[in-house]
Amino acid sequence: MLEPKIISAHLQDLTCLYEITKALATALNLSDCLEKIMKTLADLKSMENGTITIINPFTGKLEIEVAHGLTPESKKRGKYVLGEGITGRVVASGEPIIVPHIANEPLFLNKTGARGEVTHKNKSFLCVPIRDKQQIIGSLSVDRMYKEGLNHQADADLRFLIVLSGLIGQTTRRIQIVNREQEKLRLENLKLKRELSEKNRINNIIGNSNKMQEVYDMVHRVVDSNATVLLRGESGTGKTLVAKSLHYNSHRKNKSFLVVNCSALPETLLESELFGHEKGAFTGATERRIGRFEQAEGGTLFLDEIGEISPSVQVKLLNVVQERNFQRLGSTRTIQCDVRLVAATNKDLERAVKEGSFREDLYYRLNVFPIYMPPLRERRTDILLLAEYFLEKYSRENIKIIKRISTSAIDMLIQYHWPGNVRELQNCMERAVLICDDESIKSVHLPPTLQTSDSSQLNNLLSLAGSVENFEKELIIESLKHHNGNQTKTAKSLNTSLRIINYKIHQYNIDPKKFKIVKK
Repeated sequence: MLEPKIISAHLQDLTCLYEITKALATALNLSDCLEKIMKTLADLKSMENGTITIINPFTGKLEIEVAHGLTPESKKRGKYVLGEGITGRVVASGEPIIVPHIANEPLFLNKTGARGEVTHKNKSFLCVPIRDKQQIIGSLSVDRMYKEGLNHQADADLRFLIVLSGLIGQTTRRIQIVNREQEKLRLENLKLKRELSEKNRINNIIGNSNKMQEVYDMVHRVVDSNATVLLRGESGTGKTLVAKSLHYNSHRKNKSFLVVNCSALPETLLESELFGHEKGAFTGATERRIGRFEQAEGGTLFLDEIGEISPSVQVKLLNVVQERNFQRLGSTRTIQCDVRLVAATNKDLERAVKEGSFREDLYYRLNVFPIYMPPLRERRTDILLLAEYFLEKYSRENIKIIKRISTSAIDMLIQYHWPGNVRELQNCMERAVLICDDESIKSVHLPPTLQTSDSSQLNNLLSLAGSVENFEKELIIESLKHHNGNQTKTAKSLNTSLRIINYKIHQYNIDPKKFKIVKK
């Protein structure tokens, strides 16, 4: 018959194992799950300093994955070469080890510094290997105080830890498989989204933001229709490109696409430009002129700045939109036309209607299918995409080899409010390419408007010291990128010492690991 003491120990083991298996069964995040297990061992089994080390596949060293009660600094110190210390020996041999008294064991290295001489004087150290099938992937270790020295309880604890390490190994493999599948699904999802984005994307328009996806969707809905489209939005947002896309992606693509800027011509000339005129229709009309509506027959006519046309032209345009016919100036003959009309404006037409400067009936005729072009500040995720596109374009045109945009320049581009929208960004990148004599666009190559405190929010650019610091930081980051995060090569390329580079990296809070590409 078992002694009450032994029965109590078995019940304690079962309770502990039950709590642990519950955590393992529902685990999705390995670190969180292992933390719970180590806490359970401390609470129910009085096993302190529960630690799990895992072999780093890149360095081959044992590194602490989870350690109950240890500070982050102590965890960083806990790195072992295979065969080094008790932990390294357990992983190398695959055999569990019990150290009766930590203080008396020379192989116990205490690298984490978590165990003072007094606190661990009478403690034992138990360490077992963690296996994934036949491969040892790490170790599980705990500290335990035994009142009467090592006895059957120590053997029972070791067997318990061996069982637990097996469960941890299985769970680790399960979570890794799940994570791999999730990552696979995530990549497939990204691929499908990318393909869908490419499918919906309109030629010559750069942008993958949600706002631009809405524009693409609207264009695809109306592209094969004959409905009049009104493009709304600020100047420089790309309304002309959308108008071209509506034409060249439609069944009219083999016919003419003509553009008339309504704000660039006076009233009489605009009428003649749109509808044409007969010889002698007005002073200077020495011959017949064919208007844009006739020239665009079967194709698309794009009327830019439609909000600027005069009331008399508005009346004639209304007739064309309603009846699909018109008369040349100086003629009584009615000409039928089959033209797709696309209009654009950055003007508040609703206000113009209320003020009486724009006809209400024409407004409703033009506003059949409005498409709103978002300003660049509302699609910031597209800024870098556009900047890189313009960088490649103007580098090619100017026969320059400029490979990238520096981090500081990217920050300035993203933070600027872009009142001139895409057109301003285009001009900005063309200027940067022209004055750049390096392999990358830096902040100094960008226009002064981007380097003000209001636009870039980089106040330290206003001082000499701040400018020097930013320039130093930019040089170091660019060199780290070029040398795969290698600080020694970075120091050599910048003609300085490794000590100074390390000091500057610390001073500017640069993480060289971010620039290291791991080769698989």
